[in-house]
Amino acid sequence: MSKKSVAKEAEEILLATDMIQLGARLQVLQAETSLSYDRLARLYREVKGCSPPKGMLPFSVDWFMTWLPNIHSTVFYSIYNYIDTHTPAKKSRALVEAYRLYAEQADGGLGTPPGEELVLSFTRAWMLIRFFDSNLLQLSHCERCKGGFIAHAHDPQAGFVCAICRPPPRAGKTRKRRTATASSKVANAGNSGDLVDELESTLVPEAKGSSSKAAKSPVGRPRARKASQALSQGGMEASPVAQSDALSET
Repeated sequence: MSKKSVAKEAEEILLATDMIQLGARLQVLQAETSLSYDRLARLYREVKGCSPPKGMLPFSVDWFMTWLPNIHSTVFYSIYNYIDTHTPAKKSRALVEAYRLYAEQADGGLGTPPGEELVLSFTRAWMLIRFFDSNLLQLSHCERCKGGFIAHAHDPQAGFVCAICRPPPRAGKTRKRRTATASSKVANAGNSGDLVDELESTLVPEAKGSSSKAAKSPVGRPRARKASQALSQGGMEASPVAQSDALSET
């Protein structure tokens, strides 16, 4: 009867913990470690504080061919390939270290607004490596910038242009970016006091317009005339009530 190494089990628990913190699904943990399903589920609840999500893993090679996912996936795979080749970290550990470095670069301004999820999730990054191992994807070199980008396997290399050198017409103009930009502008305006000025500039003309409309209305015209006459003659003529008081005194 073979004995299971305690050190090996501890390494797998640490690896599974790191993957859970980065957003790995339970199927990924089962494929990368030899821990049982029940232990992985309990470990997931301890780390995340909730039950692991259910459902199938994303299995689509074409997803990596679209504009923004292709750029992020290329950045991640370049980092992973370098770490796996030139450092002691291999396979699963190289995947964890590469994704951490990719997450730092993506949060630092490579296209992911603050507060939003990364374009390339950990599960898709794991699937990307499996697609390369299965010879479903390859790195094609752009004829303009000479960089290697993810492409379908066995695609012709001649005439390949990457997504950075030739982006689509509406690249980056998504609804989420417009919403994030609008919310940031409102927050900045509220902090600097510009929001109050904007509200006053919009509300004051409305009040002026409503008063002018009331003055121009048939009902408001006689009242406005009487009020203007009373204001113009206020210092020269006394009111009827004041005149009657003066006569009674005499």
